Amino acid sequence: MSQLFTPVRIGRHIAPNRLVMAPMTRSRADAKGVPGDMTVTYYTQRASAGLIITEGVFPSALGKGYVNTPGMETEAQVAGWKRVTEAVHARGGRIFMQLMHCGRISHPSLLDGATPVAPSAIKPEGQAWTPAGQADFVTPRELTLAEIAGVIDDYRQATRRAIDAGFDGVELHAASGYLPEQFLSSASNHRQDQYGGSVKGRARFVLEALAAMAAEAGADRVGIKISPEMNYNSITDAAPQETYTYLVDQLRGQGLAYLHVALFGTTVDYHAMLRPRFDGTYLIGGGLTQDSAAALLADGKADATVFGSAFLANPDLPERFRQGAALNAPDRNTFFAPPTAKGYIDYPALAEA
Repeated sequence: MSQLFTPVRIGRHIAPNRLVMAPMTRSRADAKGVPGDMTVTYYTQRASAGLIITEGVFPSALGKGYVNTPGMETEAQVAGWKRVTEAVHARGGRIFMQLMHCGRISHPSLLDGATPVAPSAIKPEGQAWTPAGQADFVTPRELTLAEIAGVIDDYRQATRRAIDAGFDGVELHAASGYLPEQFLSSASNHRQDQYGGSVKGRARFVLEALAAMAAEAGADRVGIKISPEMNYNSITDAAPQETYTYLVDQLRGQGLAYLHVALFGTTVDYHAMLRPRFDGTYLIGGGLTQDSAAALLADGKADATVFGSAFLANPDLPERFRQGAALNAPDRNTFFAPPTAKGYIDYPALAEA
């Protein structure tokens, strides 16, 4: 039997298979960041995953970066997510919440007029998705030291709310050009205090956010996602190999649930570089197929494998892989749609096809 269908320990949990559902922004929450009935259905349909990692969830209102993305700050948001976890658990699933603070990848129209924040006041290239359509990013406001402490506490409080809402754990989104990676990367972090300069300074924010999250949930219910050289959302780094080897070296001995590494477009084999440095469960994502995932597991290069659009379009992906069944094709036109069911909860399972 393929290792894809064997159990694996993910922190304090045992997943029955090694197929993890990737965090994917779907923009189906309401205008107040509350997940509704469709979100309950969406995640429940996919409860056969070894682990579900939710879409990015803003830990505080200033972390929002896109229209109709969900939060974890208000009582209504917590109540909405509790319905999700209860339904997933009723189906025998496991679910982590990904905490995503977008930092400078936002727009005042998404923040009640506030200016987006960042480690340094450097305007990113590109445009934000706003209620009125796409608009150029603005120059962010540089966070003060006191504000950095406040943002780290936002992660801590959101973690507590996630655990109270029934989540099995939380993931720190430190990829895709959002706030943690803005601190990590030399091009977006020009600070001269303890949160900038050397790689040690630039990694401090990520490590302190993880520590705050672990203080609430326990380290074995906290994971982290990184994506070296993805260069998404106007993020680059002068020495990415140095940055990420340093960061992962600091994660050793912390007892984290997992390290989630997704690679896109780089020629550097970061998995060969980073896996030996991490002493816990190692998740690989980024354009995998059933065969490539099985090979990674067989070769000992990963402990579990992460699938994005394949899970989006195939709610019963593990069973389809098990049977060698054909896969539904994802409809990219509905990835980030208004809050409608089309392309969200209407992909058929095998029994319905």
